[in-house]
Amino acid sequence: MKQIPPLNGLRVFEAAARHLSFTKAADELNVTPGAVSQQIKALEDFLQTPVFRRQKRSLLLTDEAQASLPILREGFDKLAEAGKILSAKSDTGRLTVSVAPSLASKWLVPRLDRFQEAHPEIDVWVSADMDVVDFAVDDVDMAIRYGQGAYPGLVAEHLMAETIVPVCSPNLLTSDHPLKSPEDLTHHTLLHDISPDKDESCPTWPMWLKAAGICHRAGERGLKFNQSSLVIEAAVAGKGVALAKSALALADLEAARLVIPFDMTTPTNFGYFIVHPPSKSSSPAVKLFSAWLKEEAATTMNATQSQEAAA
Repeated sequence: MKQIPPLNGLRVFEAAARHLSFTKAADELNVTPGAVSQQIKALEDFLQTPVFRRQKRSLLLTDEAQASLPILREGFDKLAEAGKILSAKSDTGRLTVSVAPSLASKWLVPRLDRFQEAHPEIDVWVSADMDVVDFAVDDVDMAIRYGQGAYPGLVAEHLMAETIVPVCSPNLLTSDHPLKSPEDLTHHTLLHDISPDKDESCPTWPMWLKAAGICHRAGERGLKFNQSSLVIEAAVAGKGVALAKSALALADLEAARLVIPFDMTTPTNFGYFIVHPPSKSSSPAVKLFSAWLKEEAATTMNATQSQEAAA
């Protein structure tokens, strides 16, 4: 192996370079500024070149030091990842999966018995939370995320796409104001999904009504919910008409608790992704669960397309 600079010196250099201050680096590393200065000097002696340009009231990086920082930080990330792999315990048969509450309740959990029947040796722990999991901190093996698939430093595999469809209780088709066309929405309560997905391609009711050419003066009004599953449950209960994510509404559509009153499907730019850190790529449990998720997703996509075509 090529001779590697002292790792402690590199660690101190990275902190000092980030802060451009020996004092702030010392505070972060819980050492004295003098100790930081000694480590930097030892590193410069090893490299036989300075890494900082010292001025009266400021500290600047040399051009070479500046260019080395991204590679150095990537190297530290790789070392941390290697440490996780080295310290990881053998597969205990437990798999912890992070997933948003709506996807957990309306899609994942109702299907889990099929995975358990096929793999009784694996205990699946579902962690349903609105917060995005931090794999570096949380004890989570993998996650299902709704987004565009850009997850730096993580392995991300596309699971399934998503579309938005209007849904309502079958009772609204035969009520006092039967829901037969988009124009009839003016007589019904609108149910709004305000979950924090940050998906600009997902239509709101005002956007949907405008695209349908409907003048609905109360397009902003109605019941609002911060989780997609609650919007669907309100629609099942006959509280109004919702714009629902097809995959989440599928079970209620198949059970005829919901219907799609008119054929106006909107694709979204977001989709569902299987996400996990690289250190979990070799985990048998993660591999098995990922393969099973893809099978279930393929079945879901076929079923949602059939429901939408039948509308």
